[in-house]
Amino acid sequence: MPLAHHQVLSDDGTRLRAWTNDPDGTKTGPTVLLCNGLGTNPYAWPALVDPDCEIRVVSWYHRGVGGSARPADPDRCGIEEFVEDGLSVMDHFGLDRPVLMGWSMGVNTMFELAFRHPERVAGLFAVAGVPGDTFATMLGPLRLPHPVARTLTVNATRVLKLAGPVLSPVASRLPIGPNAVRLISHSGFMLPVSDPALASLAIRELLSTPLGWYFHLALRTSEHARVSLRNIRVPAAFVAGRWDVLAGSRDMASAAARIPGATFTELDGTHFIAMEHPEEVHRLLLDFLDRVG
Repeated sequence: MPLAHHQVLSDDGTRLRAWTNDPDGTKTGPTVLLCNGLGTNPYAWPALVDPDCEIRVVSWYHRGVGGSARPADPDRCGIEEFVEDGLSVMDHFGLDRPVLMGWSMGVNTMFELAFRHPERVAGLFAVAGVPGDTFATMLGPLRLPHPVARTLTVNATRVLKLAGPVLSPVASRLPIGPNAVRLISHSGFMLPVSDPALASLAIRELLSTPLGWYFHLALRTSEHARVSLRNIRVPAAFVAGRWDVLAGSRDMASAAARIPGATFTELDGTHFIAMEHPEEVHRLLLDFLDRVG
């Protein structure tokens, strides 16, 4: 894989492991800061780790994930801290005002960053995520009222955090390969992906994070309220999965409608549309970068 990793120190002294798909510094296309999904990794983005990708991508692993250290204060791992980390990564790579691209909880991060530091953002490209209060939009295809969805998903996360020490040894030993991915992709939670081998790598790396810590991160991010969109003045685009149970497509469409000039595209996919439709998502990203100009 054409990846290079860097050590970055965040403002509170937490050591982060950042990555880029431009290991030798030769890419001439635009640069995007990827605010990735919670606890995820580069391998969830087949088009971005393709050697022929025309875009320079810079990103990082969340606190306590993928080689990034846990903070000294274990509660410093919410969206506010992710914004600090994103700015530290931008400064490390010399990015003054890039386009931000977010997936899932990373959409929360990029909108919060844009709200707090509008001078550092040139555009916002949201994939399967909403600008805050994510847990209230989960279970979207069931069309539950937001308070009900939030109560169900937050309480389920609390239970999974408590069960983490028991579940982690099992999850880390699961034989996740292309065949297992094909099985998962017929469950409805995820649809068939373009590269089962790469998807299996993404899942295995995700499961290497202790589940107790992963769901601790999730609970901290569940506290992030909806970001005000009134002062968003940069171009924005939303790409949603019609069958997404982790970020409601209707809520993404509603957010897009509140930002002047924002676009909304719904694909026949789930939360994992970047793996299910990598070429189409990548084309939409390239179109968006052309629009930002």
